[in-house]
Amino acid sequence: MTKCAWCQSDTLSETYHDEEWGIPLHDDHKHFEYLMMEVMQCGLSWTLMLKKRETFRKCFDDFDYDKIALYDDKKIVDILQTDNMIKSERKIRAIINNAILYKQIINEFGTFDKFLWDYSGHKTIVYKSHQKTHVASNDLSEQVSKELKRRGFKYLGAITVYSHLQACGIINDHEETCFRYQYIMDHFPVEVRE
Repeated sequence: MTKCAWCQSDTLSETYHDEEWGIPLHDDHKHFEYLMMEVMQCGLSWTLMLKKRETFRKCFDDFDYDKIALYDDKKIVDILQTDNMIKSERKIRAIINNAILYKQIINEFGTFDKFLWDYSGHKTIVYKSHQKTHVASNDLSEQVSKELKRRGFKYLGAITVYSHLQACGIINDHEETCFRYQYIMDHFPVEVRE
């Protein structure tokens, strides 16, 4: 079975690729989990985030944004003292801030999922040009990032948002030869762009 080259360096990345990455996601809890991990990843590798996922789950109440929005300074200290945790108070505070704002989007749109998928017309977008060259951000991720920043979200620039759009299936960046590429093309609403 042919797979994207990026996932073949370790088992965790391969499992994440095979079971999660790029499959259209419509679950607010999972969106927040990915966004939280993407905040923690800034400046680090995604493989490291996958290795620390269970630590994040423990520190952040299984990625429960309702609980995270209520965290106080004592909780931040507890998180920073957890074994295997990334020791960045700024990132932890950003996640708490983002949880509060995430809830505001849900209150406004009904779900974060609807807010996000509205940007692609509720279709997975395939950019033909992405098959020819590596892309780290694009107009769509710039647009989403600009709106999230306007609302006060932290650590969610265009590159980080692009990673989320790939992860949650709004952008299908699987290599054309990858088994997941065709699976998405066959099973979900898709729009092909240049």
